[in-house]
Amino acid sequence: MIKTILFDVDGVMLSEERYFDASALTVWEMLHSPRYLGLAGDTFTPSPDEAEIRRVRKLVFADDEVLSFIKSRGINSNWDMVFLTFAYQVIRLCEALKPALGQQATDLLAGQLNRAQLARLSEWAKAYVPDFSIEYAKFTKDFARGSAQKAEMLLYLNQIAFERCGVVTNAFSRNSDLWRLCQETFQEWYLGDERVAASIGRETHQPGKKGFLTDEIPIVSPEELQKLFRTLKDKGYTLGIGTGRPTIETHVPLSELKVLEFFDPERVVTASHVLEAEEEIPASAPLSKPHPFSYLKGLLGLSTPNREVLDQSLPIANGDEVLIVGDSLADLMAARAIGCRFAATMTGLTGQEARRKFEDEQADYILNDVREVLSILE
Repeated sequence: MIKTILFDVDGVMLSEERYFDASALTVWEMLHSPRYLGLAGDTFTPSPDEAEIRRVRKLVFADDEVLSFIKSRGINSNWDMVFLTFAYQVIRLCEALKPALGQQATDLLAGQLNRAQLARLSEWAKAYVPDFSIEYAKFTKDFARGSAQKAEMLLYLNQIAFERCGVVTNAFSRNSDLWRLCQETFQEWYLGDERVAASIGRETHQPGKKGFLTDEIPIVSPEELQKLFRTLKDKGYTLGIGTGRPTIETHVPLSELKVLEFFDPERVVTASHVLEAEEEIPASAPLSKPHPFSYLKGLLGLSTPNREVLDQSLPIANGDEVLIVGDSLADLMAARAIGCRFAATMTGLTGQEARRKFEDEQADYILNDVREVLSILE
């Protein structure tokens, strides 16, 4: 008998579209803004209109082909998506510079890539390959040659650096300077100038971004979400959240939709809590989905020490009392690790096209949208 229900946010309660838009804009900025690589071929602005956002998203993710591929390999973090997409083009740029600069260009990939290194790469690009062509769709072709899944995808960049540039490196990882730079730049886009300092501890590096936090798109109407969660709470279910969003990006929109109040505050686990755990116990990283940490922390409660959460024996003994509701393979993998039930919603990136995937994976339940949770509890 189910007693606790843990929900993902993106693709379940809120549309993922704005997160994907922010991811594409982040990659676009880091490639074309003079504050980053400043590559020719496109004109950057920190305040694109909706038509420009649609164009950039279509370009950077190759009609969402790159995005769909990354998600199919179990990556659920937008920060990781940005890092993968941008770092891949950095490797290709160094490959293009190799005929002119030789080992000097590829040596750049052997160490940490920070703002100073990107500035150097920018100067080289202007001097030696001013017409460098960014071919976004090649990402999928290169990664499809390997079988890397989940966090291994990030490390596979080191293999691509070797194949394309002949350099042996382990600089590409979730603990790298470049990953943190991608993460902070994404936060600038998503939160905007007014809110970003509270998230990353500094003002935006590129002013002029209004953010998407107040422009969220609920998957079903706010009234229907309120009715669903009120009914579940009245029936005695304990409700929690396990999301790849940071805390501010979870609390603000769900509060505006008037649904945050239905969740046990001890069980609302966000990417901020995941990062804190990774900093506290570095050897455990990465802990983002599909690692079960966020859902397990939600099940045990925020007051449970991170070490105790990680030491929890899996699968749990009372798995049939817990239901996870998510839209991605990463959510399903986390549920499987915990040993609990899983309900897949068909409201993620690929919509109803995901049904076959979840049928193949034998998800416990497949729902058209989150409202159908009630039908599987009766």
